[in-house]
Amino acid sequence: MSQLLRLRRTLKFPRALGLTLISIVLGFFVGAIVLLVAGYNPLEAYGIMIFGVFGLPRYISYTIIIAAPLILTGLSVTFAFRTGLFNIGAEGQFIAGSIAAVIVGHFVRLPIILHVPLVFVSAMVAGALWGSISGFLKARYGVHEVISTIMLNWLALYMNNYLIKLPFLHRVGTEASQKIQDTARIDILGVWKTSPEGREWRMENPFWGDILRSEINLGILFALIAAMVVWYIINRTTLGYELRAVGYNQDAANYGGIPVKKSMTVSMAIAGALAGAAGGIQIMGVTQEITVLAAMEGNGFDGIAVSLIGANTPIGVVLSGFLFGALRYGGTKIQPALGAPRELINIVMGTIVYFIAMPNLFTLLQERYFSWKKKRLDISLPKEAGGESKNV
Repeated sequence: MSQLLRLRRTLKFPRALGLTLISIVLGFFVGAIVLLVAGYNPLEAYGIMIFGVFGLPRYISYTIIIAAPLILTGLSVTFAFRTGLFNIGAEGQFIAGSIAAVIVGHFVRLPIILHVPLVFVSAMVAGALWGSISGFLKARYGVHEVISTIMLNWLALYMNNYLIKLPFLHRVGTEASQKIQDTARIDILGVWKTSPEGREWRMENPFWGDILRSEINLGILFALIAAMVVWYIINRTTLGYELRAVGYNQDAANYGGIPVKKSMTVSMAIAGALAGAAGGIQIMGVTQEITVLAAMEGNGFDGIAVSLIGANTPIGVVLSGFLFGALRYGGTKIQPALGAPRELINIVMGTIVYFIAMPNLFTLLQERYFSWKKKRLDISLPKEAGGESKNV
């Protein structure tokens, strides 16, 4: 009996955390099988990937740079999901935020202390407006947010390409827009590090100089602050309570006096603002421009996976954002070093999400294992010690 009780306590680990860890392990396991089938050594491949993340200071820096927008798009999906909506449109909201950041960052002339906040807020507002369209259509006409956000993703992509071609925004001789002003940038020492003095200092300080070889910027700070704000809104405010109530049960929320239709629009607007912020920090910290897009870049779609792996919690999204940043950057090192296809990392990430999306499988396996273990304990107990009838 004591063995059975110990087994029960052992199996009662936090469900979301346990499912996530198991899914991550299985994702890497499936990736290892694919490597073996393709004729590559999985230990060598994963070793290259780990070195590609932690081997040099700038590798860590690039991982953080990639993780920042993924955390924000993950928070966007998480916020909508916690309020009963599925935001597939983070990609389009990301693009809308990028466009707004470029327009305000290029055409407005302000000191850096005012210009940076204005560009960032403009990106959030653009994302919020783009997201609120889906919320309004859902609330007013019952249009499912999955359908409307997918359509808005494509509209955002085509709007991006159209605006770049307009004379007021197009940079002659390129397939890109005008660049933002230096006062709108959030990259750390972005102008100075390319100056003669900056290059000399970087040579004299190899550790920090190596970090400054990347586009290290303040985006990760913005993402972490956003995670804390989202957690506070969801768990500590009246607005968060109302939005969660609508997500749990719309009829009960409406009976309790909560404006359900308004809450849907507000929820999608906040989700859109977070994804728009991701587009803003990408422009302000890394690219300084928008370019013609042949296809979706995937920042918003990866945010869905980040949210799922993070169990739809802000702290989980932060951790899974760093994991995805490491996978995306470290995975690029496998192909040149080993010759293995970089798509392997997409297989790993897809497998992780696949296993997380079917929690009932793990529940079933856990119950089967527990039942098998219980039968073995019943058989092993002597009848004079209580018999099978006492082992319930």
